[in-house]
Amino acid sequence: MNLKDLKYFVTVAELKHFGHAAEACFVSQPTLSMQLKKLEESLGTPLLERQPRTVLLTAAGRAVLPKAREILRLSEDIRRVATQLQDPGKGELHLGAFPTLAPYLFPHIVPGLREHYPELRLYLVEEKTETLIHQLESGQLDAALLAEPVDHPQFEHACLFEEDFLLAAPASHPLAREKRIRAEALQAEALLLLTEGHCLRDQALEFCSLAGTRERDEFRATSLETLRQMVASGMGITLLPQLTVQPPVQNPEGLVLVPFESPAPNRRIALYWRKHSPLQAWLRTLAGQIQAMTGAMGLRCQPET
Repeated sequence: MNLKDLKYFVTVAELKHFGHAAEACFVSQPTLSMQLKKLEESLGTPLLERQPRTVLLTAAGRAVLPKAREILRLSEDIRRVATQLQDPGKGELHLGAFPTLAPYLFPHIVPGLREHYPELRLYLVEEKTETLIHQLESGQLDAALLAEPVDHPQFEHACLFEEDFLLAAPASHPLAREKRIRAEALQAEALLLLTEGHCLRDQALEFCSLAGTRERDEFRATSLETLRQMVASGMGITLLPQLTVQPPVQNPEGLVLVPFESPAPNRRIALYWRKHSPLQAWLRTLAGQIQAMTGAMGLRCQPET
């Protein structure tokens, strides 16, 4: 039994005609018939019922057909994996990012990635950080864009950029009149935050502990866009990352953005992948290309202190 014989069998089963199947497989009809006879002999049972004008499957043929299709599919997957390792830019990339980053970063970098790799099949996944880490660990993702730090012994990473947080306040709030503010100015304030599981919430809570501010417990948003609208309607203030407020994003009327004095609170975004991934060399190159694209937007990674 070999893959070519299985391909002949599947083709005959689908076309129900030896002559048409031989043409589809680019072999002569006698060759195809002989190889199928050998396949049946090796299995010890007929797979096909040969009739004058058509071909039917026997009970054994019907049982073998889905298995044969699966074997051919897996052999194609093996071939595709081998091709991708030779030239990853012509294969598939399953790339994840968390919800407060994906819709704001991908529109800026995906066109550039398509220009660099026109034959790359790019699959984008948007999930919360915990889910992305699990999917990367299990091999469902090739790489993920995550906020540093992610302490995982199986992962390597390359920093892509840092982005500052800005204070988002309703126009009626006293802080909305400031050109720049210091973190200490928020000591008496309460911040609107996202629900549990969002890394932006964790980053904001870290800022709260450093600045001496607190969370506004009675309100929690399920998405960043809800949070933005809550601020615009006068329900409170929050922190928004730089990418989430710049074009093509349109901020609602009534929302004012105030930058922080240096050093501003920020987050570091990195590309993570598995240490033993066969794509790791290419992923480092990919990280460099994303760095160049985000650097052109004024977002860069500063050396860690």
